[in-house]
Amino acid sequence: MKNRCLTVLLTIFLCLVSCAGCALQAQITAKTPDEELKFVVIVSRHGVRSPTGKTDQLNQYSRQPWPEWSVPPGYLTAHGAQLMTLVGAYDRELLASEGLLAPGGCEDARRITIVADSDQRTRETGKALAAGLAPGCALAVKALPEGRPDPLFHSLSAGVVQADRLLATAAISGRIGGNPQGLVEAYRPQLNALEEVIAGCSPAASCTDRPAPLSLFDLPSSIAPGTGDHLVNLRTPLSLASSMTEDLLLEYAEGMDAAKVGWGRVDLAKLRELLELHEAGEEIERRTPTIARIQSSHLLAHILDSMRQKVEAKPVAGALTNPSDRLLILVGHDTNLSNIAGALGLDWIEDGRRNDTPPGGALVFELWKKHDVDEYSVRVFYTAQTLDQMRNATPLSLQTPPQCVPVFMPACSRADSSCPWKAFQQAAHLRPNPNSVQ
Repeated sequence: MKNRCLTVLLTIFLCLVSCAGCALQAQITAKTPDEELKFVVIVSRHGVRSPTGKTDQLNQYSRQPWPEWSVPPGYLTAHGAQLMTLVGAYDRELLASEGLLAPGGCEDARRITIVADSDQRTRETGKALAAGLAPGCALAVKALPEGRPDPLFHSLSAGVVQADRLLATAAISGRIGGNPQGLVEAYRPQLNALEEVIAGCSPAASCTDRPAPLSLFDLPSSIAPGTGDHLVNLRTPLSLASSMTEDLLLEYAEGMDAAKVGWGRVDLAKLRELLELHEAGEEIERRTPTIARIQSSHLLAHILDSMRQKVEAKPVAGALTNPSDRLLILVGHDTNLSNIAGALGLDWIEDGRRNDTPPGGALVFELWKKHDVDEYSVRVFYTAQTLDQMRNATPLSLQTPPQCVPVFMPACSRADSSCPWKAFQQAAHLRPNPNSVQ
């Protein structure tokens, strides 16, 4: 699926004379002519949704009320569904260009499996992707009933993991020097920038008749073993700020009027600055290796079984697909992406942000086979629409693609960024907690 990076590679080619590093990048992502794409797994976050937090709690920290949304908390919006339909149509065009799927028609619908988490936003995202991938083909989306935890995406609350919460708490505590308040000092400049936004007033609004909001810095910091779907209960100003900046991203990506995005005080440049808080929160709470391995083990095991089924060309217990399938799409959450990345040591910079997981973002695992030889390899990519592509609902095509970046897997990637299949399988099995798979 290296055409995911077609536009990037074209830019690289044009700047070879002035950028020596780009020559190496072109070499790294180039597909050799003796390979064939056999199977693709896309682990996607759902599309743009409304905030999940309680507005009355957020309003305690803002001078002005947070905006109202047209859908219930945590639901996929109509704009979000539109964006994911665009992504599905682009994926079909891309996979057709690589010979994995036909350019049109419904014949390939039977070779595609889509599994979504049970939440409304994930189920509806799966339907939108299906509508883009195979319009008019009644491509089904598999999902449990709403409200029932799916072990693939919520292994803790579904009860399929054996989690040592004290160990998980120690893992995070060890990353922050045993002092959760230290996160405040580490990110004080970014927290100050956010507080200026939420505690300020727009030029057209007077603040004299409004009480001063609570300060983020007054929120006490603590860490303790978690409950339910949370291994660790980490409470700090950074945790709240991470949620708030995610909400600002959602306002921007939803295409809200500029006067409503951060009360008119957050443009694209300011949003990029503030999103450092969200990235930092994800890094600590979701990508810490001990946490990531426990929470991603069940999902990773089924991904590997599905890929192994294609390699062995026979049914494999635990596979989520049929042996003849060519594409598996798993629609979950940013937590799933961050957990997989933390477990496998994956990093990326996309749209100018480090390891961010915006709505519709996806990790892509491609299975390649050499011609006339029983030799397989895996390449990993991260892909997502840019913030402005989401905001403007920009149509996607091979000429105007979403961003795509190759991802190096430290345990097995070679100089061309590919992992030999056996090395990939071994690395992915070693990383997760073996007690976390059923």
